[in-house]
Amino acid sequence: MKRLIFLIGMAAGLFFPGCDDTVRETIQYMINEPVVMTAAEFRSLPIRTKAPQEIETQGKICFYEGYLYICEPGKGIHIIDNRNPASPVPVGFIELLGNADVAIRHGKLYADAHVDLVWFDISNPAQPQLLGRVEELFREVLPSVENEYGYDYNMCMSAKEKGNIVIGWTLKQRSEEVVRYRDNGEYLHTEMSPASDSGSGAKAGGANGVNGSMSRFGLYKDYLYAVINYTMTIIDLSGAEPVKAADEIYVGEVETIFSYEDNLFLGAPTGMSIYSVKNPLSPQRMSTVWHVYGCDPVVVENDLAYVTVHSGNACGQNNNELLIIDVSNVSSPKPLVSYAMTKPKGLGIDNGVLFLCDDGLKIYKVGDPQQLMANRLVHFSDMEGYDVIPYNQVLMMIAEDGLYQYDYSDLEEITLLSRISVGK
Repeated sequence: MKRLIFLIGMAAGLFFPGCDDTVRETIQYMINEPVVMTAAEFRSLPIRTKAPQEIETQGKICFYEGYLYICEPGKGIHIIDNRNPASPVPVGFIELLGNADVAIRHGKLYADAHVDLVWFDISNPAQPQLLGRVEELFREVLPSVENEYGYDYNMCMSAKEKGNIVIGWTLKQRSEEVVRYRDNGEYLHTEMSPASDSGSGAKAGGANGVNGSMSRFGLYKDYLYAVINYTMTIIDLSGAEPVKAADEIYVGEVETIFSYEDNLFLGAPTGMSIYSVKNPLSPQRMSTVWHVYGCDPVVVENDLAYVTVHSGNACGQNNNELLIIDVSNVSSPKPLVSYAMTKPKGLGIDNGVLFLCDDGLKIYKVGDPQQLMANRLVHFSDMEGYDVIPYNQVLMMIAEDGLYQYDYSDLEEITLLSRISVGK
């Protein structure tokens, strides 16, 4: 997290002092202040399935037994009957304040609601039945910040100490008085009114649903792994109710998780880490591949990991790349090649076909990693893709302006099947 004092110090450094022993200056800056709700009020809000709603904002996606579940950040989960992907039908909306991610196992849907985990019976997908809630499972979670400014960390911690929950942000302009003291002709020491820290707050069918690459939820055997705010939470799903199975594990600023064989691949702004879950309750970090600072989801197939690094508000850099890494030895992964991209985000892979959200949607036939660019099959542009799920020769892509679905049964003629609008 960045210190607000650094911002003020920089502003004060632009002032040219006069002859006084002290110099006072008022500076202005922007910061996100938390919007809070009491825990009792938050948990008294109804969680209900309503009639289908317009999708206003793209979010995480999960596919399970013919139905697609789309998270609308902070608001809830859209349910799409996708048994005929050429004609998808919205069938419901789960109103769920604070939701960002979902995972599905054995007909149960698990979703975050700010600091809590709630779960549903989806044996009737159009009418999910709320089964329960685990309170305070994600103790350090905060809503995502959708602008380039930091947030008031002290106010967030104060709200938590009072038993309140941060449910959103209000962008405010503040004024602070800076006092600088002269020492031998130089203004070296600065005091100011109390300031806050600031920081930036990222196979389907049968048993499990399949998540897009941007998810923070991953499944392995009977366990759900959630990476939120520097920690990994392990949840046992084997019983009638989900329970926290072990102490949280510090994993750093991880944003995405992908489960492959006996390992979890964690995407972070600084690299990709691999954790073995052969002992599900005690994940062991096997290795980390570092890269330039950026946001990065990862997918794996046939011992090759594909990682996108993209610039953005929270990532703080301008590098945009696709990395391919040999992970046949998880203790010693080997970067093989990197390719410059426009601004890649989510990606997916299915039976040697790579789908990449970059300047729209790019699709590649995987072979020799060194020749990937020569094996591009198609490039669909004019949309900003966010994440994808390839399954049974149908690609589901959530984008800034819509849910797009493509038939890739014939790689020589990949065709658009349908589109549902997102946003205004």
